[in-house]
Amino acid sequence: MLDAKTIGRVIQRKRESKGMSQELLSGFADIGRTHLSAIERGERRPTMETFYRISLALNMRASELLREIELEMDGE
Repeated sequence: MLDAKTIGRVIQRKRESKGMSQELLSGFADIGRTHLSAIERGERRPTMETFYRISLALNMRASELLREIELEMDGE
């Protein structure tokens, strides 16, 4: 099962590794900053559309971002 906290942790880590603020990423993804913050804290799960927008804003394919999440879940 996809854990909301793991999804959020990976998104936050990718955002920070690219030197992006929540404000910047949420703007590029066209979502609210508070919505992104809730996703990163694991309080909300992104819809497929939101996940796709976040991945594009991170300059990644959605499949790449999902792979990162899978690796985190597998403990790698």
